[in-house]
Amino acid sequence: MLLDINAYVGHWPFQQFRYNNCAKLLERMDKFGVDISVISNLNGIFYKNVQSANEELYDEIRSDKRFSGRFIPFAVINPKYAGWRDDFDVCIEKMGMKGIRVYPKYHNYKITDPSLVELVKRTRDRNLPVAFNVRMVDSRGTSWLDIPFIYGSPTPEWTLKDIVPIVKAVPDAKFMILNVTMFNFTEVSKEDAEVLKNSNTVFDTSGRALKILSEYFELVGKEKFAFGTHSPIFDYLTALLRVESLRDSEADEATKELIRSGNARRILGI
Repeated sequence: MLLDINAYVGHWPFQQFRYNNCAKLLERMDKFGVDISVISNLNGIFYKNVQSANEELYDEIRSDKRFSGRFIPFAVINPKYAGWRDDFDVCIEKMGMKGIRVYPKYHNYKITDPSLVELVKRTRDRNLPVAFNVRMVDSRGTSWLDIPFIYGSPTPEWTLKDIVPIVKAVPDAKFMILNVTMFNFTEVSKEDAEVLKNSNTVFDTSGRALKILSEYFELVGKEKFAFGTHSPIFDYLTALLRVESLRDSEADEATKELIRSGNARRILGI
């Protein structure tokens, strides 16, 4: 079984996508043998009222019976928006969303903001995961209208250590940390690595230059990695190759199965 924990529908203002709705995404999933994808709506990053994006996703999944068994919807929640608590309840109770995605960089709040801590605690109390992206796109080729990710800017690109404070704040929550790069792992301190190792966290395989995956098993554990594509921003093949190219000496078949779906199913509770 192959379960993608990091995919999207919707639009990115600065790039044209060809496979950014459920029907097109399903075509790509079938081509590459992906059984299930966790999806959210990119539009929620840019709408002032993110709930509109969650409603779009809910309606799209319900529009075709093929979608119900293949997609696991995650809601985008902005905890700085006045009505976020009501949005959260509607997404979980009415729409059946199975997790939350947050975008502090785009919605302009700190990782330690009390409203985010409250949101993560509410998500924990529902036994659902909350997903963070280390980054969305490569800052070297971004539009001048996008947020400034470049190192040295007022809001530099995140590293893995920047997400650790929220893991420390709510240590019994479920976390998905997505689009992590090789450099994020090499720069993390031993103390922070221990925090991540002891948390209920998974990292996906979509990140740029995320190679030598077996070395990171030693750092945080083989049960911390799950297949994820960051599609349609990235492609399916690269993330899959990172799993399938592991040598027998690096990962046995049981470990590969954990990455293909086992670790994802554990944190999703399915």
